[in-house]
Amino acid sequence: MSSVITIQDAEFGAEVLKAPQPVLVYFWASWCGPCRLMAPVLEWAAAEYGDRLKIVKMEVDPNPEAVAQYQVEGVPALRLFSDGELLEATEGAINKQKLEGFLKTHLSPGG
Repeated sequence: MSSVITIQDAEFGAEVLKAPQPVLVYFWASWCGPCRLMAPVLEWAAAEYGDRLKIVKMEVDPNPEAVAQYQVEGVPALRLFSDGELLEATEGAINKQKLEGFLKTHLSPGG
């Protein structure tokens, strides 16, 4: 079972852009109510897709570089990367079904 990894700006290149598998980056803030609703959904995704997807989370306030580079304007926000390229972006809280649809578009079937 995989889990969500917390990263900082300095780790973004190695953990996300150079990762051998697709990476879902979750941008959040401690003061964000909807972000708290997303936490269990991301843990579910890490367990469900951990064999073919890495999930990392970044707190927006201490990590302004990635926030600016990937145009995060609101939290919670998700950015899906593969081979160093941004594939998909969404902002706002989403439920498990929407996250599943978001990921299935880009991930090969696993299992």
